[in-house]
Amino acid sequence: MDIVGDKNLRDLLNEKVAAHRDKTFLIFEDKEERKYGFTYGEFAERVNRLSQVFNDFGVEKGNHVALHLPNSLDFMTSWFALASIGAIMVPTNPLSTSNEMEYILEHSESVLIITEKEHLDKINCIRKNLPKLKEILLARYEGEDFEGQNLNRLIENAKPNYKTVKIDSEDPAAMLYTSGTTSKPKGVQVTHANYIFTGEMMSKSIRLSPNDRQFIVLPLFHGNAQYYSTMSALVVGASIAITERFSASGYFKQARRLNVTVGSLFAAPIRMILAQNYDPNDINHSLRIIWFAQMVSEEQLKKFEEKYKVPLLQMYGMTETVGVPLMNPIDGIRKNMSMGKPTIGYEVKVVDDDGNDVHIKETGQIIVKGISGRTLMKGYFKNPEATAETLRDGWLYTGDNARVEEDGYFYFVDRKKDMIKRAGENVAANEVESILAEHQSVYEAAVIGIPDDIRDEAIKAYVILKENYAGSEQELLSYCRERLAKFKVPDSIEFIKEFPRTAVGKVQKHILRQRHKESGKAHL
Repeated sequence: MDIVGDKNLRDLLNEKVAAHRDKTFLIFEDKEERKYGFTYGEFAERVNRLSQVFNDFGVEKGNHVALHLPNSLDFMTSWFALASIGAIMVPTNPLSTSNEMEYILEHSESVLIITEKEHLDKINCIRKNLPKLKEILLARYEGEDFEGQNLNRLIENAKPNYKTVKIDSEDPAAMLYTSGTTSKPKGVQVTHANYIFTGEMMSKSIRLSPNDRQFIVLPLFHGNAQYYSTMSALVVGASIAITERFSASGYFKQARRLNVTVGSLFAAPIRMILAQNYDPNDINHSLRIIWFAQMVSEEQLKKFEEKYKVPLLQMYGMTETVGVPLMNPIDGIRKNMSMGKPTIGYEVKVVDDDGNDVHIKETGQIIVKGISGRTLMKGYFKNPEATAETLRDGWLYTGDNARVEEDGYFYFVDRKKDMIKRAGENVAANEVESILAEHQSVYEAAVIGIPDDIRDEAIKAYVILKENYAGSEQELLSYCRERLAKFKVPDSIEFIKEFPRTAVGKVQKHILRQRHKESGKAHL
C-alpha cells in the first residue's frame, strides 16, 4: 500500500473535518475586496447540500459536470460535492469562446454545467448541439429569475444528506483539458489518488504545516491551484485564501490582508509584479516562500527577492504529471535558473529520440516515471492513441527538452515541438529568448520557427519593450550576434504590445505562428 491507500477526496475531507471542524479552511476575496469564509465544518455542510442538489438533477457516479467559473467559493464547493458522489469535474476557462466550449462539453459528454449569468448566452447558443447537457445552473446570481437554476438557493433548500456510492481511489475525480497548441484539447483524467498523492508530495516538499495558509491567485480551473495549493493545504489541515483574480499591483497587499504564508506564481505574473511602481510597504507580509514555474531571468529573480523579501523556488510540473517531478529543495541549495531535482515519489531522466539516456549536459526529452492513476494521470479521455504515445512502460514522455548538470539539477531548454530546425541545426527557442531578455530595453521575448524554403525554418522573435524604452530591430540583432552562434541569431524581430497567453500566462506560440502566416498572406 502507498501513501494514498484506498482513500478518496470524500474520505479526506471528512477526516479533516473530524480533526478541525471549527478551524478556518477557506477565505475568499472577490474582485470588490469583499471577504467570505468557511470553517472546515461549514465547508463540508455546504458540500453535502450541493451533493444532494446534484443527486436531485440526476447526476450519477462517472458523469461529467463542467464548471465554467472564475475563482469562487462555488468552484470549490462544486469540486468537492462532485467528488463526494463519484462524479467528475470538468473545469473550463471562463474566457473560452462558445466554439471552444462546444467542443469540450460535447467531448466530455457533460450532463450539467455551472456558470454565471454573464456566460449564459454563450452556453445557450450552443445548447442545441449538446443533447447530453441536461441543465445549466447559475452561481452567484441574486435576481428573481432562474429559480430552478439558482445554485445558492438550491443549496440553501437542500438537506445535507445525499446518496453515497462506493468510490475507488483510482476513479476519476476531474478532467482537465490541455491548451491544445497543435490540435484539439485533450482531456487529462485525474483520479482521487492523483489529488491526494500530489497534496502529500507537495506539502512535504515545502514543509507545509497546519499553521500555514496557501495563497491562490492563479485560476482554479488550472492544475496548479488545484494540485499544489489546495491539496497540499487540505492533507495537512492548513487553510486557503483565494482571490477572484490576480492583481499585479495588489498582490502583496492581498497577501497582507489575507495573512497568507505560501504562494504560487508563474513567470509572467512575477514580471507583472516587478513592472509595478514599487511600494515599500509591500514587504510587510507573512509569506515565507513562493514557488513558481517557467523561465524568469536571473536579474528578475534577484530583484524580486530583494524588493519583496520572500524567497522563490522554481519547480516543474504538467497537468499530466499531476505532481511536481522537479523542484528546487527548500532546505538545500536553491538554483532557481534550474527546475531543481527530482522530488518525492518520482524518478526523472532525460533521453534521446530512441529513449536512451543522454550524457550529462546533453539535451534530451524529460521523462517521468510513476504509476498511472496514482502518481501520473490516468490517461487521456477517449484518446487511447495519445495515451499510449505519452505513457510508455511506466514513463510519461513530457515533450519538454532539458539538460542535467553534474550536480543533478535539471535545466529547461525548450518544448520539444518548439525546437527550431535551421539548416540542419537545432536551435532552442528558450536560449534565444533568454539572450533577448537580458537586453536593457526588452521586457519579454518569444521566439518561433517559421517556414523557410532554403533552411527549413527561419527564426523570428517577437519582443515586448519595457515601458519608456526604445529599441530597434538592428540594435537587438547586433546584440544577439555578439552573444549567440550565427545559426541561432533571429532572422527578424517584430515588436508587439502584448503576447497571446493561456490562463496562467504561458505564451501561446501557435497563435504567434498563425499571426505570422496571416501577415504573409496579406502581402501576397
